[in-house]
Amino acid sequence: IKRWKRGTPLSAATVVFEGQKTDVSAWASVDLTPGHERVWVGRSPDFYTTEAFLWQDGRLQKIDKPLDASLAFHKEWALLTLRSALTPAGGAAIPAGSLVVAKAADLQAGRARWRAVFTPSATVALSGYTWTRDRLLLNLLDNVAGRIEELTPSADGEWARRAVKAPHPGTLSLASLHDPMRRDDPLGDHYLVNYADYLTPDSLMLMRTGRDGQEVLKQRSRIFDATGMSVEQRFATSADGTRVPYFLVWPRGARRDAPNPTLLYGYGGFQVSMRPGYSGGWGKGWLERGGVLVVANIRGGGEFGPSWHQAAVKANKQRSYDDFIAVAEDLIRSGVTAPRHLGIMGGSNGGLLVGATFTQRPDLFNAVVCQVPLLDMKRYHTLLAGASWMAEYGNPDTDDWNFLKAYSPYQNVRADGNYPPVLFTTSTRDDRVHPGHARKMMARMAEQGH
Repeated sequence: IKRWKRGTPLSAATVVFEGQKTDVSAWASVDLTPGHERVWVGRSPDFYTTEAFLWQDGRLQKIDKPLDASLAFHKEWALLTLRSALTPAGGAAIPAGSLVVAKAADLQAGRARWRAVFTPSATVALSGYTWTRDRLLLNLLDNVAGRIEELTPSADGEWARRAVKAPHPGTLSLASLHDPMRRDDPLGDHYLVNYADYLTPDSLMLMRTGRDGQEVLKQRSRIFDATGMSVEQRFATSADGTRVPYFLVWPRGARRDAPNPTLLYGYGGFQVSMRPGYSGGWGKGWLERGGVLVVANIRGGGEFGPSWHQAAVKANKQRSYDDFIAVAEDLIRSGVTAPRHLGIMGGSNGGLLVGATFTQRPDLFNAVVCQVPLLDMKRYHTLLAGASWMAEYGNPDTDDWNFLKAYSPYQNVRADGNYPPVLFTTSTRDDRVHPGHARKMMARMAEQGH
């Protein structure tokens, strides 16, 4: 990170901060809010950890925070999103998945008193947050459905809390319109909300803090006819007893007691949540033609906060595949579909998901779409961005290979296996997942006679 003064040659820029060769990234952030100007820089040793420093008067001051907590500032406040529990001095432990606040000046002085303004429950997790001029908006996932809470700071430390009436039960996205550089900001109390679900196209709405009600600014057109279609949430039981939610999108006229053509989709990695969303492709290409769409909220995602993700990383990655298998078995057991009518689809980490699943339980499926997948987990870390994912999967050059080899699709596909038809798709323009994964897997399966 260099400081470059306008009107001078780039060669005159001076180094402010430097990451390490093994880091995922190094970064800088500049806050120009009047009265709260600050610059902070940092490094990300891996996908889930950051080390941060305040830069002032030409010097770096390390910020005292948990390595795996995400830091942000707003005016006089500092905020941490926790990936692991935090125990403040003299206080009770604050659980992972919480959002905590402290005065920025206290953090800078090394005496931050962290206070939780959100703590997760068994079903409610923090999806994100945004500030308006004076209020903090929480974007929450409640059993994978979005809702909004509005928090107002107070001098005594007790933050007032208000549930905001907003469309439900799909996905909400928030964006503040506050301009911190304007003291007379006319939109300082306003924010944008986008809403969508499996059958409802995106609506962009204008909302204001302190009140309910929305002004619809723009709506996406309907791409498919959703008349007679419906959405249902169910739960499957995984191999270790964990309840795993999934969404069923029923086409019109579907029988609930007869095997339907069914597409099961999942991801299950990097704390990415599979939230409800509108897809013209799925609607026109699948639902309008009578297919049932199923989206599984398996572990490895972020649907229930960091613990849901951390339950299925590295040595526990198999739990993602157990969850996906459990959803497939639940669909078959309940009569929604049958193995000969059930197909699965996933891309990137989801391509690894369906690759591991069809090699482990080929009896459950009759079609697989494996998109830009990771499949050779012995060499994934040597290809393109693969090394940056070792915090998720592990390092195959160490003893981690003992658990990686147990599910790596390329190492587990067998000549005597009876596999469903598989479509592999890949791209030479993907700068993250190397096309060698799909090409090698296809070549090996062809060589084995599949």
